Amino acid sequence: MINVLLSQIQEKVLLTDQDQEAIATFFISKKLRKRQYLLQEGDVCKHLAFVAKGLLRSYNIDEKGNEHISIFGWEGWWVSDLNSFLSGVPAVFNIDAIEDSELMMISLVDYDRLTLAVPIMDRYFRILFQNSLVTKERRLMSAISHTAEEKYLNLAESNPHVIKRIPQNLIASYLGFTPETLSRIKKNLALKR
Repeated sequence: MINVLLSQIQEKVLLTDQDQEAIATFFISKKLRKRQYLLQEGDVCKHLAFVAKGLLRSYNIDEKGNEHISIFGWEGWWVSDLNSFLSGVPAVFNIDAIEDSELMMISLVDYDRLTLAVPIMDRYFRILFQNSLVTKERRLMSAISHTAEEKYLNLAESNPHVIKRIPQNLIASYLGFTPETLSRIKKNLALKR
Protein backbone atom coordinates (compact mmCIF):
# COMPACT_ATOMS: atom_id res chain seq x y z
CA MET A 1 0.00 0.00 0.00
CA ILE A 2 2.84 2.38 0.73
CA ASN A 3 3.93 2.10 -2.91
CA VAL A 4 0.53 3.39 -4.05
CA LEU A 5 0.90 6.38 -1.72
CA LEU A 6 4.47 7.09 -2.81
CA SER A 7 3.48 6.87 -6.46
CA GLN A 8 0.67 9.38 -5.92
CA ILE A 9 3.00 11.76 -4.06
CA GLN A 10 5.53 11.47 -6.91
CA GLU A 11 2.86 12.75 -9.32
CA LYS A 12 2.96 16.09 -7.50
CA VAL A 13 6.50 16.44 -6.12
CA LEU A 14 9.89 14.85 -6.70
CA LEU A 15 11.01 12.46 -3.96
CA THR A 16 14.48 11.10 -3.36
CA ASP A 17 14.97 7.48 -2.28
CA GLN A 18 15.77 8.82 1.19
CA ASP A 19 12.51 10.83 1.21
CA GLN A 20 10.53 7.72 0.28
CA GLU A 21 12.10 5.67 3.05
CA ALA A 22 11.38 8.40 5.60
CA ILE A 23 7.79 8.91 4.45
CA ALA A 24 7.01 5.21 4.87
CA THR A 25 7.89 5.38 8.57
CA PHE A 26 5.17 7.94 9.35
CA PHE A 27 2.17 6.01 7.98
CA ILE A 28 0.19 3.06 9.30
CA SER A 29 -2.00 0.82 7.16
CA LYS A 30 -5.62 0.05 7.87
CA LYS A 31 -8.21 -2.13 6.16
CA LEU A 32 -11.91 -1.34 6.27
CA ARG A 33 -14.68 -3.73 5.37
CA LYS A 34 -17.65 -2.51 3.36
CA ARG A 35 -19.90 -0.37 5.61
CA GLN A 36 -17.24 -0.12 8.34
CA TYR A 37 -16.68 3.34 9.82
CA LEU A 38 -13.38 5.16 9.67
CA LEU A 39 -14.89 8.09 11.60
CA GLN A 40 -18.20 8.80 13.28
CA GLU A 41 -19.72 12.21 13.83
CA GLY A 42 -18.91 13.48 17.33
CA ASP A 43 -15.59 11.64 17.58
CA VAL A 44 -12.32 13.50 17.09
CA CYS A 45 -10.67 12.72 13.77
CA LYS A 46 -7.27 11.28 14.69
CA HIS A 47 -5.94 10.54 11.17
CA LEU A 48 -5.65 11.87 7.67
CA ALA A 49 -6.29 8.82 5.45
CA PHE A 50 -5.04 8.07 1.95
CA VAL A 51 -7.18 5.61 -0.02
CA ALA A 52 -4.81 3.05 -1.55
CA LYS A 53 -7.66 0.76 -2.60
CA GLY A 54 -11.43 0.95 -2.35
CA LEU A 55 -14.07 3.63 -2.04
CA LEU A 56 -15.23 5.71 0.93
CA ARG A 57 -17.75 8.45 1.53
CA SER A 58 -17.81 11.39 3.90
CA TYR A 59 -21.28 12.53 4.96
CA ASN A 60 -23.45 13.99 7.66
CA ILE A 61 -27.03 13.33 8.65
CA ASP A 62 -29.42 16.23 9.24
CA GLU A 63 -32.04 16.52 11.97
CA LYS A 64 -34.64 14.89 9.68
CA GLY A 65 -32.42 11.85 9.16
CA ASN A 66 -31.42 12.77 5.60
CA GLU A 67 -27.91 11.88 4.52
CA HIS A 68 -25.77 14.49 2.76
CA ILE A 69 -22.59 13.18 1.14
CA SER A 70 -19.82 15.76 0.91
CA ILE A 71 -17.18 13.67 -0.89
CA PHE A 72 -16.38 10.26 -2.26
CA GLY A 73 -12.80 9.11 -1.79
CA TRP A 74 -11.41 6.49 -4.13
CA GLU A 75 -7.92 5.29 -4.98
CA GLY A 76 -5.47 8.18 -4.80
CA TRP A 77 -7.75 10.42 -2.70
CA TRP A 78 -7.39 11.61 0.87
CA VAL A 79 -10.29 11.58 3.34
CA SER A 80 -10.70 13.22 6.72
CA ASP A 81 -12.80 15.65 8.69
CA LEU A 82 -10.05 18.23 8.25
CA ASN A 83 -11.32 20.71 10.86
CA SER A 84 -11.53 17.96 13.46
CA PHE A 85 -8.13 16.54 12.45
CA LEU A 86 -6.34 19.90 12.66
CA SER A 87 -8.11 21.42 15.68
CA GLY A 88 -9.22 18.44 17.77
CA VAL A 89 -12.89 19.46 17.80
CA PRO A 90 -15.59 16.78 17.39
CA ALA A 91 -16.12 15.67 13.80
CA VAL A 92 -19.23 16.79 11.94
CA PHE A 93 -18.82 14.06 9.32
CA ASN A 94 -19.12 10.30 9.25
CA ILE A 95 -16.69 8.45 6.99
CA ASP A 96 -17.34 4.86 6.01
CA ALA A 97 -16.39 2.35 3.34
CA ILE A 98 -18.63 1.78 0.32
CA GLU A 99 -16.30 -1.05 -0.71
CA ASP A 100 -13.65 -3.05 1.13
CA SER A 101 -10.81 -0.54 1.36
CA GLU A 102 -7.14 -0.24 2.21
CA LEU A 103 -5.84 2.99 3.70
CA MET A 104 -2.55 4.59 4.65
CA MET A 105 -3.07 6.85 7.66
CA ILE A 106 -1.08 9.52 9.44
CA SER A 107 -1.75 11.19 12.80
CA LEU A 108 -1.46 14.94 13.33
CA VAL A 109 1.72 14.51 15.39
CA ASP A 110 3.28 12.39 12.64
CA TYR A 111 1.98 14.78 9.96
CA ASP A 112 3.85 17.63 11.67
CA ARG A 113 6.95 15.47 12.14
CA LEU A 114 6.81 14.34 8.50
CA THR A 115 6.68 17.85 7.09
CA LEU A 116 9.72 18.78 9.19
CA ALA A 117 11.68 15.62 8.35
CA VAL A 118 10.82 15.67 4.63
CA PRO A 119 10.30 19.35 3.71
CA ILE A 120 9.00 18.58 0.20
CA MET A 121 5.93 17.02 1.88
CA ASP A 122 4.92 20.48 3.08
CA ARG A 123 4.68 21.49 -0.58
CA TYR A 124 2.84 18.27 -1.43
CA PHE A 125 0.17 18.87 1.21
CA ARG A 126 -0.14 22.53 0.20
CA ILE A 127 -0.87 21.38 -3.37
CA LEU A 128 -3.46 18.91 -2.03
CA PHE A 129 -5.18 21.55 0.09
CA GLN A 130 -5.22 24.02 -2.83
CA ASN A 131 -6.73 21.40 -5.13
CA SER A 132 -9.30 20.53 -2.48
CA LEU A 133 -10.31 24.17 -2.12
CA VAL A 134 -10.71 24.57 -5.90
CA THR A 135 -12.80 21.38 -6.06
CA LYS A 136 -15.06 22.59 -3.25
CA GLU A 137 -15.47 26.01 -4.87
CA ARG A 138 -16.51 24.34 -8.16
CA ARG A 139 -18.92 22.07 -6.32
CA LEU A 140 -20.48 25.05 -4.56
CA MET A 141 -20.88 26.93 -7.85
CA SER A 142 -22.42 23.85 -9.44
CA ALA A 143 -24.84 23.48 -6.54
CA ILE A 144 -26.13 27.02 -6.92
CA SER A 145 -25.99 27.46 -10.69
CA HIS A 146 -26.55 24.12 -12.46
CA THR A 147 -29.70 22.14 -13.07
CA ALA A 148 -30.04 18.64 -11.62
CA GLU A 149 -29.34 17.17 -15.05
CA GLU A 150 -26.20 19.30 -15.47
CA LYS A 151 -24.95 18.22 -12.03
CA TYR A 152 -25.38 14.56 -12.92
CA LEU A 153 -23.75 14.96 -16.35
CA ASN A 154 -20.77 16.82 -14.85
CA LEU A 155 -20.23 14.05 -12.31
CA ALA A 156 -20.64 11.29 -14.90
CA GLU A 157 -18.25 12.96 -17.35
CA SER A 158 -15.58 13.85 -14.81
CA ASN A 159 -15.59 10.46 -13.04
CA PRO A 160 -16.95 7.81 -15.43
CA HIS A 161 -14.85 5.00 -13.94
CA VAL A 162 -15.98 5.69 -10.38
CA ILE A 163 -19.65 6.51 -10.93
CA LYS A 164 -20.25 2.91 -11.98
CA ARG A 165 -19.04 1.75 -8.56
CA ILE A 166 -21.35 3.99 -6.53
CA PRO A 167 -24.95 2.97 -5.73
CA GLN A 168 -27.53 5.32 -7.28
CA ASN A 169 -28.98 6.40 -3.93
CA LEU A 170 -25.52 7.60 -2.85
CA ILE A 171 -24.99 9.49 -6.11
CA ALA A 172 -28.36 11.19 -5.56
CA SER A 173 -27.37 12.13 -2.00
CA TYR A 174 -24.06 13.55 -3.21
CA LEU A 175 -25.80 15.62 -5.87
CA GLY A 176 -28.42 16.87 -3.42
CA PHE A 177 -31.57 15.26 -4.75
CA THR A 178 -33.71 12.16 -4.27
CA PRO A 179 -33.08 8.78 -5.89
CA GLU A 180 -36.36 9.26 -7.78
CA THR A 181 -35.06 12.50 -9.29
CA LEU A 182 -31.87 10.75 -10.36
CA SER A 183 -33.89 7.93 -11.98
CA ARG A 184 -35.97 10.50 -13.85
CA ILE A 185 -32.83 12.33 -15.05
CA LYS A 186 -31.24 9.12 -16.28
CA LYS A 187 -34.46 8.11 -18.04
CA ASN A 188 -34.69 11.52 -19.79
CA LEU A 189 -31.05 11.32 -20.84
CA ALA A 190 -31.59 7.83 -22.27
CA LEU A 191 -34.59 9.09 -24.26
CA LYS A 192 -32.51 11.94 -25.72
CA ARG A 193 -29.89 9.53 -27.05
